[in-house]
Amino acid sequence: MEERPQLKISIEDHDEPLNFAAQSPSLLCTLEKNNIEVPYQCREGYCGACRAKLLEGQVAYNQEPLAFVRDGEVLLCCSKPLTNIVIKLT
Repeated sequence: MEERPQLKISIEDHDEPLNFAAQSPSLLCTLEKNNIEVPYQCREGYCGACRAKLLEGQVAYNQEPLAFVRDGEVLLCCSKPLTNIVIKLT
């Protein structure tokens, strides 16, 4: 079986991209494991506190968020990257 390459999460104003582990439940969990603080409350897409700008790439939601998400934004608590991504933490 061919292994898929790890997807990269680049954060504007951070030097090194992060690897997204396939077993990670969300972008928020990956950021936390790398000691990057992100505001959050619900962890399920209800509140929108973990909103970030998606500058490049594509994500998929674990479940459809109830919080309003504008074009060019992503909720970190309930999404995973489909491609390498670049985000800006707000």
